[in-house]
Amino acid sequence: MPASSPAAKEAAKAKTATLEAVEHAERSFTHAADAARVSLTEAAKRVEKSVSEGFETLRAQSRAYSDTAGQTLEEAQAYAAERIRERPITATLAGLGVGVLIGLLIAGGSRHNR
Repeated sequence: MPASSPAAKEAAKAKTATLEAVEHAERSFTHAADAARVSLTEAAKRVEKSVSEGFETLRAQSRAYSDTAGQTLEEAQAYAAERIRERPITATLAGLGVGVLIGLLIAGGSRHNR
């Protein structure tokens, strides 16, 4: 069996080299998976921060618009109240006219639906 002895040694070397290659591949894969996990975690944190900042900006802008709309509404109400105090009869007739027009529009719409 001296002829098979060198073949057996070569087979053993090949087996050892294959096992080392598999172990190296496993370590490389584990390292790559860990690096990917870290990268994804960091990306998720950046996205969360960006979304949070966007919502905060939106919230601040909506407050500003709400305050402006509220102020404008108060000014319009004060203006209307002032005009009504200046000319109460004109304001009453205008209100009556608007009410009649709305009533005619509603009544005309219900007649066409029949």
